[in-house]
Amino acid sequence: MSLNLVVGATGLLGSEICRQLTQQGKNVRALVRETSDPKKVSRLQEFGCELVYGDMKNPSSLDKAFYGVNNVISTASCTYSRQEGDSIQTVDLEGQLNLVLTAESTGVEQFIFISFAKDPSFPFPLSDAKLAVEAQLKKSGMNFTVLEANYFMEIWLSEALGFDVANGKARIYGDGTSKISWVSYIDVAKFAVAMVGNEAAKNRVFKIGGPEALSPLEVITIFEKVTGEAFSVEFVPEKSLRYQKENTSDPLQEAFAALMLGYAFGNQMDMEPVLKKFPMEMKTVRDYAMGLIMHKI
Repeated sequence: MSLNLVVGATGLLGSEICRQLTQQGKNVRALVRETSDPKKVSRLQEFGCELVYGDMKNPSSLDKAFYGVNNVISTASCTYSRQEGDSIQTVDLEGQLNLVLTAESTGVEQFIFISFAKDPSFPFPLSDAKLAVEAQLKKSGMNFTVLEANYFMEIWLSEALGFDVANGKARIYGDGTSKISWVSYIDVAKFAVAMVGNEAAKNRVFKIGGPEALSPLEVITIFEKVTGEAFSVEFVPEKSLRYQKENTSDPLQEAFAALMLGYAFGNQMDMEPVLKKFPMEMKTVRDYAMGLIMHKI
């Protein structure tokens, strides 16, 4: 049976990929750091993952992790969870390139890379890093699969980014009219898992969005119907986001501003071509809203 290495295994998406793979009886090795959250590491052990300690920023620490590995899935990024020394440069660029080069040198058969849809006319450090890694993958000689995921509903429709369901408040970036194909990270994990060792996924780039495109204002309407309460809405003007992007020296802050601008512009994805190859039921925004309410109850 093939061995699957998951990098970014303690993160939201990486942990879910580990759960789904082990649930299917697949062999999973999780790359974790000595400084990783012990609770998240324990959860990986409960799933049945083999743990190996290393750091993608340190190429010499990766040899043991890659030994005997057939497939790699990398979800790692410094954007939502970072430790000392983590940055877009060290993790999303150099760290990912370390993974690609190590995978190539150790005979990995397939490398699945989680990315996002990028507009070449709208560059910023995080998108530049993703593009560089994808370019390296394409010339590596390995079978590669790139998943360009849309905005995760569990992140962008959460209290952390101003979508406070419990208190009926929502922050919207832009005017709220541009449509986004909001996607659940659980569904992105399903696609990643379905593509492991799948001929239809090799040397391909897939856009992964949700089953419907909705504007933020339409999303609020759904939540108001589900909760039975009216939301108060705060708009963050596009002009303010542009100013933030153009007037910061911090690449991470620039990335956040750019992603918020991307939200303001909208991001629709036609999922029909992907679902023909990898058919599955996908979570809707209403499903997500209902789940939040049920969990609250």
